[in-house]
Amino acid sequence: MSPVVVLFRRDLRLADHPALTAAAASGAPVIPLYVWDDRAAGRDAKWATGSAQQWWIHHSLASLAEALAARGSKLTLRRGDASEEIAAVVADTGAKEVFWSHRYEPDLAMRDRSLRDSLSEIGVGVKAFGGALLHDPDQIRTGEGNPYRVFTPFYKRFQSVVEVNSPLAAPRALAAPSEWPESVRIDDLGLLPTINWADGFVETGTPGEGGAGDRIAEFVSAAVADYADGRDALASDATSRLSPHLALGELSPRQVWQAAQTGAGADAGSFLRQLVWREFAYHVLHHNPASDRHPLRSSFEAFPWADDDAALQTWQRGQTGYPIVDAAMRQLWTTGWMHNRARMVVASFLTKHLRIHWLRGAEWFWDTLVDADLANNSMGWQWSAGSGADAQPYFRVFNPILQGKKFDPDGAYVKRWLPKLSSVPTKYVHEPWKADAATLRRSGVVLGSDYPKPIVDHPEARKAALAAYQQMRG
Repeated sequence: MSPVVVLFRRDLRLADHPALTAAAASGAPVIPLYVWDDRAAGRDAKWATGSAQQWWIHHSLASLAEALAARGSKLTLRRGDASEEIAAVVADTGAKEVFWSHRYEPDLAMRDRSLRDSLSEIGVGVKAFGGALLHDPDQIRTGEGNPYRVFTPFYKRFQSVVEVNSPLAAPRALAAPSEWPESVRIDDLGLLPTINWADGFVETGTPGEGGAGDRIAEFVSAAVADYADGRDALASDATSRLSPHLALGELSPRQVWQAAQTGAGADAGSFLRQLVWREFAYHVLHHNPASDRHPLRSSFEAFPWADDDAALQTWQRGQTGYPIVDAAMRQLWTTGWMHNRARMVVASFLTKHLRIHWLRGAEWFWDTLVDADLANNSMGWQWSAGSGADAQPYFRVFNPILQGKKFDPDGAYVKRWLPKLSSVPTKYVHEPWKADAATLRRSGVVLGSDYPKPIVDHPEARKAALAAYQQMRG
């Protein structure tokens, strides 16, 4: 019996993996395959997998390989053009079918169609399965038959038409082929940094399906019931931290949905709503395939963005002089992750206080987040910039001082990521420039030396942002 190749991409798990389950059920030998395609990003390699996420993928692949070995199987690894490598594995093994999970990112979906056609030409069939989302992006439409651009009506429609089925169990065993195809080592993929700047990433979580299972169990037992009240508190651990596991498919959304409902029941509603935001992001990207680089609201094509590389670099390094912004940017650099409330604050600051194009921020997040996800990243940045689906109005400019005082009232988050400010009294921790000289001296802080002065004045920056918005509107 000819083997079936199961192509792994952003579905690095064995449980609730419809493509893998179908291959195991066929009775044929199964060849799990992962191809590291350096081009696998889309147009002009703009969205090539970021450096931080490559670290996570390396360790997740190691976990997947171990799980497959425990079931009598093996993960075959290749590096190069995905089409060429898949065709080579098919030729070497005599496989007649390739199973994979649907990809919904526009460029990758197009690439899958091309790959399907090329495999068909050599007599190899392709079967694509769900598993990445709770719904098919074409499933939900407005009464007029159009895709949604506002979340609340999308959410109501989702609740009425989408039935979330129980997740599939992982196959207990996988039939092995008589001979395995050639494979490179995980280290040969070149995913780890040559200079290890990723030590802090372990704080974000443990890569792999096992780490994902541990994290969802911990969250459901300890925090999901308090999620609605605690998720915006920057210093707490009330968020799920499941985003890296979902981004790489170490957990399926169905597994998350079931675990939250089973563990928290009605108390899980606020958390599950956030999971549907992920569905909405893919819905928007699927129906607006240029929204990863162009504003969804076309009027923003004329926005007078500032071209200021120095200001951009100051923001990237967490040296804006606004503690809540700088703490968040340093958390990102150290751990590869940032609290969602902080993401909104730093995105608002970049696009409104500095008036730098949201795409520059999206690119930075893409390279530095272990949970980088094209749909979520694009929609989040466009939301903050005022140019996207269900967007925050551009004229709503987050005040970074008030955001800090509201969501980090005792300054614990700021003091953790900006240790130079650890002795500054809480009264001044979000605006140290207001402290008198004696207070700063006792705190061991010299503004402009130990900690930068604000790069812009908030009231003036807000005024300039609103003027730019009026200029765009004509």
